[in-house]
Amino acid sequence: MNAGRILFQGDSITDGARGRNDDLNHILGHGYPYLIASKLGNELAEKQPLFINRGISGNRVSDLYARWNEDAFSLSPDVISILIGVNDAGRIVNGDPGGATDRFERSYRHLLGETKEVLPAARLILCEPFILKTGGTVEKWEAWQERIAHYQDTVRTLANEFQAVFVPLQAVLYDACKRADASYWLWDGVHPTAAGHDLIARQWLSVVQSRI
Repeated sequence: MNAGRILFQGDSITDGARGRNDDLNHILGHGYPYLIASKLGNELAEKQPLFINRGISGNRVSDLYARWNEDAFSLSPDVISILIGVNDAGRIVNGDPGGATDRFERSYRHLLGETKEVLPAARLILCEPFILKTGGTVEKWEAWQERIAHYQDTVRTLANEFQAVFVPLQAVLYDACKRADASYWLWDGVHPTAAGHDLIARQWLSVVQSRI
């Protein structure tokens, strides 16, 4: 894997309660970006890669697009990893006014298209959005499942279209549920536990390290 600037983007799953200043104790949060940075930072120490987390809790794809100049382009990343979709789905499933129209694919395509224009050499990694049937997803499980499945297909298609690396996560989580129940991995059906973040980090590394 080539070293450089690796940017993680997304919602609360990526945010991981990250610090908003330069305090290196907290700057990457406590989720999968921290775990990935820990492993690669050690293995690639001679190349001194820089890991940046700009995930923001509650974000949808349209929110990412709105702040992409500041939180992507201005950082000049060599690699951009995106995990997004659960908030887009949640607003629609729960009937929130912010989900009156589904802008997931449209906004995602605009974001990727503009990224290809502004940062043509940047390598893109698109992570599959995911849920499990526990906690907040149980009551409207069928609606959640239908919406997320649609987004999963969309992300896979966009990855092919924009020559990005696609990181499948849903099947990995389903398989993990053979070892422990769903809440062990995603405590509320959406947000990973410590074990869930490790699962995501390991899958990311297994797919990405050989591709970029």
